[in-house]
Amino acid sequence: MSTRELTPRRGGAVARSLAAVAVVTALAILGAVGVLWWQRDDAPALAGERLTSFPAVDRNGLDDTQIRILDVLRQEFADPGEGPKYAEGVDEAWCADFVSWVMREAGRPLANPNSGSWRIPGVYTLTDYYRAEGRFEAPGYRAKTGDVVLYADSSPFNQHTNIVIAAEADTITTVGGNEFGGITIHRYVPADVNGLVGYGRL
Repeated sequence: MSTRELTPRRGGAVARSLAAVAVVTALAILGAVGVLWWQRDDAPALAGERLTSFPAVDRNGLDDTQIRILDVLRQEFADPGEGPKYAEGVDEAWCADFVSWVMREAGRPLANPNSGSWRIPGVYTLTDYYRAEGRFEAPGYRAKTGDVVLYADSSPFNQHTNIVIAAEADTITTVGGNEFGGITIHRYVPADVNGLVGYGRL
């Protein structure tokens, strides 16, 4: 076989390789654009409205723990970390890790019923924790600052958890980790949200 006969085949292999590289590059760019879209300030609300700045919260009547929770959440919203910061370096879905981390930072650590650790990495385990502690409240409960909201897969948040920073009339305002890949604030009417399992009372 001559060199001339090999050249077209090599050219075809090079063309296929270049095409594969182009496809991979395009997918990477689309993925990056998708992540940026979900993290942008004007991404849609999962429920009610999504706030882009930390709201003023009336601190009258709040105890020291509630005030510390507010301060920790305000700081993390202003200067958020990546998920592993809240999960002892583990790269995983981190909404429950974030709740656990905030409670520990505020001086009210949780206790994982399986390991005894301050970190409860799963929403089911977090729900079990509040039930075992006698601090689980069903939907319809009037939430307070520092309470933890627990959601099922059927909710707009999917299986998720976040923390109440304010409750007014029939509306609550929450701060959650791993929402749009970061830390976000939502204000909504709990009665309008399907899949809200209940609350972990502070």
